[in-house]
Amino acid sequence: MGMHGYHLLCVALPGHRRLRGCGHHRDKPFLFYFNIVKCASPLVLLEFHCPTPQICVKQCPDRYLTFLSARNSRDFDYYKQFCVPGFKNNKGVAEVLRDGECPAVIIPSKPLAQRCFPAIHASKGVLMVGNETTYEDGHGTRKNVTDLVEGAKKANKVLEARQLAMQIFEDYTVSWYWIVIGLVIAMLLSLMFIVLLRFLAGVMVWVMIVMVILVLGYGIFHCYAEYSRLRGEAGSDVSLVDLGFQTDLRVYLHLRQTWMAFMIILSILEVVIILLLIFLRKRILIAIALIKEASRAVGHVMCSMLYPLVTFFLLCLCIAYWASTSVFLSTSNVAVYKIVDDTPCPLLGKTCNPETFPLNESRQCPNGRCQFAFYGGESTYHRALLGLQIFNAFMFFWLANFVLALGQVTLAGAFASYYWAMRKPDDMPAFPLFSAFGRALRYHTGSLAFGSLILAIVQIIRVMLEYLDQRLKAAQNKFAKFLMVCLKCCFWCLEKFIKFLNRNAYIMIAIYGTNFCTSARNAFFLLMRNIIRVAVLDKVTDFLFLLGKLLIVGSVGILAFFFFTHRIRIVQDTAPPLNYYWVPILTVIIGSYLIAHGFFSVYGMCVDTLFLCFLEDLERNDGSAERPYFMSSTLKKLLNKTNKKVAES
Repeated sequence: MGMHGYHLLCVALPGHRRLRGCGHHRDKPFLFYFNIVKCASPLVLLEFHCPTPQICVKQCPDRYLTFLSARNSRDFDYYKQFCVPGFKNNKGVAEVLRDGECPAVIIPSKPLAQRCFPAIHASKGVLMVGNETTYEDGHGTRKNVTDLVEGAKKANKVLEARQLAMQIFEDYTVSWYWIVIGLVIAMLLSLMFIVLLRFLAGVMVWVMIVMVILVLGYGIFHCYAEYSRLRGEAGSDVSLVDLGFQTDLRVYLHLRQTWMAFMIILSILEVVIILLLIFLRKRILIAIALIKEASRAVGHVMCSMLYPLVTFFLLCLCIAYWASTSVFLSTSNVAVYKIVDDTPCPLLGKTCNPETFPLNESRQCPNGRCQFAFYGGESTYHRALLGLQIFNAFMFFWLANFVLALGQVTLAGAFASYYWAMRKPDDMPAFPLFSAFGRALRYHTGSLAFGSLILAIVQIIRVMLEYLDQRLKAAQNKFAKFLMVCLKCCFWCLEKFIKFLNRNAYIMIAIYGTNFCTSARNAFFLLMRNIIRVAVLDKVTDFLFLLGKLLIVGSVGILAFFFFTHRIRIVQDTAPPLNYYWVPILTVIIGSYLIAHGFFSVYGMCVDTLFLCFLEDLERNDGSAERPYFMSSTLKKLLNKTNKKVAES
């Protein structure tokens, strides 16, 4: 075959390239599949190509012919245009078909998206090609037209997937700098929100509380109005018990008893919230003051906002280590090759040697091929591979948790140095973040590794439970399924508790430098002695972080939508033309969420650190000259605390 034919041909044989399309061939613009039925193979979805030879042709076939029937007829000149370029009729039929130089059969086809697909039509509900419901495949076997339909569908999926991928790639190439600008805007909005919390935290919290009370009040009023409106209507006095269960839930809205139940529930919620507001007012004020103080602390340690980049880089290293080790383990087996054939063969599925094939098997399987199947083996090492993969996953969890713990201790140390400075920020270290990072690596590596180990053990047990659950899905044992659900739930709760405990233990490590067990015990009992304050602060900060993320992601997402859809007149001509405008919009939205999450994770660590420092300050100090309070003047005013005499140093 000539060089020109080599570039055009795309076959599922070694040494041939995959053909992407014939658009660059003006004289041969259509892509022709030798055997489109093979496009129905699962390999199409895995490798995004049809395992059959493909060539560029001038026109799609308009008649039905087999190679055997056309070879000794006047139609052979017509048939040859669908063979590989440079084909010479100097071989036997079996050799030509084996080498993939000509298709075994051509079928009437129509061009679609520069591809030749079978011209299949329905006649009285029956699929036909030409005037037949079956066709000969060129090997003496008649096949159903539905096989062609499946092959055409899969070939079309390949075409659509390639076009979609190329169009998405084009969208990224013309819009990447606008995406970067959107992410920078998200970063600036995150910083601005954190700074504004110093002034607006109290306003946002109280507005939220008032809005909840007003919404519940309106709900009570609406329920009473509906209850009064239904008075005297036929059927509205039927009780819920007499009506029973109804699939159409709108039926219940026509009963007075339903609206009475809603009104009672909302009234109870309203009373509970008002009572909580009365009794927890002081604790809410303390939570707001701590959030404002955290904003000031972040302002004095601004480089802490960039620390998530360090965590991200170290996590990428952990993922790269795990992935490369996993791939090496997966491919360290022996490559197993098996015989595949489109025709019945006694050796089908048997192992083979690609170097000697088909010297010994050609007689029994003349059309067989020796293809790679999988990696496997029967040695002791191969049998231990599953255990090695589990150990590799365990090491990944351990390293990832260690990196996260290192970040938490570093941030906690930096923000704790702010709280315990009597004159803020004069008494703070010159570089609080770097000082905390150095202390964590020098003195607390063992404590971080131990805390990460405990969490990694629980996580690997959860992974093994998920694996067992997948294996037991086919089982009909209800007790085993119930036990598995209980175990998964228990270990999920245990993981959440250990994460909570570790986080506060790392803060105590950063403050006092004690070991992990001592820090975890002290942090746990300190929080239990102030459980109501913990709950209030947790809910207030959760609300503010949720509000901040919604505000940032929503603002940037709406701005990106109006920009990329050319709806902003000022920059209407600046926006790039796109195939799918949702590609950059989704990228900006997801990126904005990740940026906001990174900033708020730092801010959340600051709030938690200052809160534990505040509780320790209350328990260990009394405001005397020897043990003065280190809390801010706002917190001291809220708690009616004063320092009798401030120490000089």
